[in-house]
Amino acid sequence: MQMLHNTPRNEPFGADGLRRMYRARFAGRQMYRDSVWGVLIRDYFQRLVRPEDVVLDMGAGYGEFINHIRCGKKYALDLNPDTADRVSGDVEVIAQECSASWPFPDNHLDVVFTSNFLEHLPDKRALSRTLGEANRCLKPDGRLIAMGPNIRYLPGAYWDFIDHHIPLTEQSLSEALGQQGFRIEKCIDRFLPFTMVNGPQYPVFFLAVYLRIPFIWRIFGKQFLVLAKKESL
Repeated sequence: MQMLHNTPRNEPFGADGLRRMYRARFAGRQMYRDSVWGVLIRDYFQRLVRPEDVVLDMGAGYGEFINHIRCGKKYALDLNPDTADRVSGDVEVIAQECSASWPFPDNHLDVVFTSNFLEHLPDKRALSRTLGEANRCLKPDGRLIAMGPNIRYLPGAYWDFIDHHIPLTEQSLSEALGQQGFRIEKCIDRFLPFTMVNGPQYPVFFLAVYLRIPFIWRIFGKQFLVLAKKESL
């Protein structure tokens, strides 16, 4: 595993602060989170990624997505120093601010994935720069997959996390993506329940059933899912 570094500029907590925050937030829940992500990828997200794809996990955290996904080349972008210790050996870690220039040539990536991350950016200008970098680095028809809490359904609980800064819905994110040259492929306002941080640890079997019954998403879903493609040349 190689680790590339760039200087973080806008992260208000710093690398050590991120490490402390997420160690406390996810204490005692990492094995459960890893099991949940194994099901999410097996039963939903793997169909969106080809075996030969070059994939970047933006805001990779502890690597639950990038460790499980089957693809040709794996990158994880995150400022948390613990990311490098959590991802598997075939993942290249990029420790930098996501709104700075990414260390890839144009048209290099097939997929950019991000989950519960964009709301942590300091402002909408940083969001626009980040989406612009994703568009630059994706190949024509490359896909961005974004999941996150939908403030439309979480007007109070959205702010229970000190590192939430940008209120987003599936519509506001879709508009931001469109401004950066993406075409919206799918836009789901209610996909998954809100959080695995403090909620009950239900058997992962329930999640497998949940993913197969989309009408239940309308009841329990609090997170959006947006799939967007870079416009082909």
